[in-house]
Amino acid sequence: MKSLVLVFCLAQLWGCHAAPPNLGSGYRALDCDDPESEQAALVAMDYLNKNLFRGYKHTLNQIDKVKVWPRRPMGEVFEMEIDTLETTCHALDPTPVANCSVRSLAEHAVEGDCDFHVLKQGGQFTVLSAKCDSSPDSAEDLQKVCPDCPLLAPLNNTKVVRAVEAALTAFNTQTNGSYFQLVEVSRAQLAYLTRTTYVEFAIAATDCVAKEVTDPAKCNLLAEKQQYGFCKGSLTEKGPLNENEKVAVTCTVFLTQPQPDNSPVATPPANLPEAPAVLGPLLVAAPPLPVPVNRAHYDLRHTFTGGASVESASGEVGKAPKVAQPSVAVAAGPVVHSCPGRIRHFKI
Repeated sequence: MKSLVLVFCLAQLWGCHAAPPNLGSGYRALDCDDPESEQAALVAMDYLNKNLFRGYKHTLNQIDKVKVWPRRPMGEVFEMEIDTLETTCHALDPTPVANCSVRSLAEHAVEGDCDFHVLKQGGQFTVLSAKCDSSPDSAEDLQKVCPDCPLLAPLNNTKVVRAVEAALTAFNTQTNGSYFQLVEVSRAQLAYLTRTTYVEFAIAATDCVAKEVTDPAKCNLLAEKQQYGFCKGSLTEKGPLNENEKVAVTCTVFLTQPQPDNSPVATPPANLPEAPAVLGPLLVAAPPLPVPVNRAHYDLRHTFTGGASVESASGEVGKAPKVAQPSVAVAAGPVVHSCPGRIRHFKI
């Protein structure tokens, strides 16, 4: 008798975790490479990139899992696990992610893992919740591909900070336009053999003219239409191979664009506004999640903080009927579906 009670309790526990809240108990399994899966994934990726204000845009690499749950009173919710890869386009770069290059393995690639709930209703997809994290390729794996390639360095490394300061000063000295301030240090690599520090950083225009600045502290960021830029620089120290210190920098200034409410330059970098979490179709403010100081990249886990729910503001709690469709499996069915899906670039 005790055994039967134990089995019953375990069955009830499994049932509690099998379906997201407020959705029917039966899902249909969809191929990860099905056009409908890919459409939902691309909407999810667009949502991710629109909520990024630090680091770099990400692109879809692989769809790992898809479950499609019926939702009351109408529509379906796609529960998805997606792998992403970091691109070379900064989050503030207006370039469409489809036109951005994926960062190669030799450049110390970064992979993201995301869980999304995407509502399909009336033929339209809407992201209900998102949770992501990301991590760089291991140093050991990178050195197998490229033994001499520089490794990612902590963004607060003293060599990195000095290289960014030198590169930004060099850019402001060369420009005839606005004086630019630092928004963030986005990426850094150390090449020990050549004693070179490579840096990438985002900048924003101020109301000062670069050639006339005597006190940068008196320069203010533009209030209405902010102009951003992105720079790549390097600082090579004096050494056996270099007689003099060398600074190099190239910057791309983006077209003037309206400043978003949660722009990363609206307040000092240490007090960036927290990203919103999604509760059904309603946005709610999430508690800020501390960003580690000694980091080498901007982890996607800091993009969506706090809890999220797939419950719609008008959703109804209840059990939706299982409807078996041709070539589609329900939860208890034996039909095998093709997941994970194809790899679009490479696997870390």
